[in-house]
Amino acid sequence: MHIPVLLQEVINNLNLKPNDNCLDATVGAGGHAHAMLSCTSPAGKLWGFDRDRTALMLATQELKSFQDRFIAIHDSFANLDLYQEQITKEGPLQAIVADLGVSSMQLDISERGFSFRLSSPLDMRFDQNRGETAADVLNSRSAKDLQTIFSDYGEVRFARTLAQAVVNERKARPFHNSDQLVALVEKVSPFKSFKLRRRIHPATTVFQALRLEVNHELDHLKIFLPKAISLLSAHGRLAIISFHSLEDRLVKNIFKTASLDCICPPEIPQCRCNHRATVKIITKKPIVPTNLEIQNNPRARSAKLRLIEKI
Repeated sequence: MHIPVLLQEVINNLNLKPNDNCLDATVGAGGHAHAMLSCTSPAGKLWGFDRDRTALMLATQELKSFQDRFIAIHDSFANLDLYQEQITKEGPLQAIVADLGVSSMQLDISERGFSFRLSSPLDMRFDQNRGETAADVLNSRSAKDLQTIFSDYGEVRFARTLAQAVVNERKARPFHNSDQLVALVEKVSPFKSFKLRRRIHPATTVFQALRLEVNHELDHLKIFLPKAISLLSAHGRLAIISFHSLEDRLVKNIFKTASLDCICPPEIPQCRCNHRATVKIITKKPIVPTNLEIQNNPRARSAKLRLIEKI
């Protein structure tokens, strides 16, 4: 069962009113969307984006009681501008939410390949009808490219060693299954104490890196955020839940830039950029889950919520 992360904190900070229109950019199983639609009854509409067709079907089932107030869109949130006319013709958009985590449903279905704890094909695609799989990446990229993926997207400290080991391994036995990759990671990892001390398993960040590469997640996020800010109405709010430092840093920096009246380098004494703030930051520091939420939902432990409001 998927439990929406930081649900109450999101709802409390969106300042939703009856009949407000909203957008859930990663609707998943519909947990956040359900709460938002409940707050915006009787007539507020919600557009729900997701690249995962299975998740979108679950959301549609979960939200069927709201009838035509929920509009499902099978697409990446990076393509938000393609739906701008459809959305804005219904009135101003007061709230946008994006939960950037992988849902429990995705993690728990072995065929999807997201979890290193389950024996599964190395897929990891949100949209299983297009793009490279994780196996494709492992079996085709050069050692240098793999090292960059592991280092940049997973901050894997033994990225170079692992990348070369992958290239050597695939010559005799191409990668197809998660067990093979996990075994290789454990073999070459210099951190052997995770089994005894319950440290994070070294495959955790390796699988994260592959997932980010397969789905181009940071690229999509970088494209999405300015579009989301542009689409919001005055005083509308944008809430982003991230789960690792790469996402959070990107969100923080884009929010900060959007909140400034000048982005000229410090050495330029007079502003020449003509940049003007379009948002104000609501969360000076990110909101994190309570101990109780982490106890009830351990997968929430690394979540961080940041919000801005359109000026």
